[in-house]
Amino acid sequence: MTIIQSLARGLEILDLLADAEQGMGIGEFATHLNVDKSSASRLLHTLASYGYAEQGADTRRFTLGPRVVTLSNRVLNRMPLRDHAHPFLRRLTHETGECSHLAILSQGKALYIDQMESPSILRVETEIGTMSPLHCTALGKVLLAFNRHAQVESMPAFTPRTITDPEALKLHIDQVRRQGYATDDEEHVPGVRCIAAPVYGFNGRVVGAIGISGPAGRVSYEKLPELTEKLITLADELSRRLGSAR
Repeated sequence: MTIIQSLARGLEILDLLADAEQGMGIGEFATHLNVDKSSASRLLHTLASYGYAEQGADTRRFTLGPRVVTLSNRVLNRMPLRDHAHPFLRRLTHETGECSHLAILSQGKALYIDQMESPSILRVETEIGTMSPLHCTALGKVLLAFNRHAQVESMPAFTPRTITDPEALKLHIDQVRRQGYATDDEEHVPGVRCIAAPVYGFNGRVVGAIGISGPAGRVSYEKLPELTEKLITLADELSRRLGSAR
């Protein structure tokens, strides 16, 4: 297969921009791409001319442009799972008072494709389009447990509670399969506790995961059974709406 080098580098730039919250300068791109500054500048300004990147007037640093948002919204809007699940996210947040999320497996991570914010001032939000690790998030663990092709390539520690031992993770994921849901007990973000359950499609396969997240003080150990029951009930109802016989 022939690869167009300039296009490949342009796509690499988009990946770099997606990970750079404060943007990046031309010199940084040149270093990452192993090209000279003039080549990096041409690539960046070409992307900017089409709206895929933009340069700050004051900082002169490049960030993702509005065209990327337009494309991502078009992709998300074509996902029937998102359309069916949104009313259930609304109900889940209404019944639990916490932020609810919907994620699918994408490129070895949990891709958040929809969410519903909690009405509480103190809440846990995750932007749509966020890619989170599988080994330490509730949604990720569900996707890892119920998808044959899901694999964990690395297990970095995000908090002292993160599971970083492969054998320990295997045992933990086996437990997730048995109980039918997963928890994130401050394993990804300190002070945040999450619960997630699988969503099944008409063919009996897991097509996504639905969950809630909130401050550990509200999503307490005492409330976990009640919250988990509500979550599983809605996840099962959504699965049936999608044609699952489960």
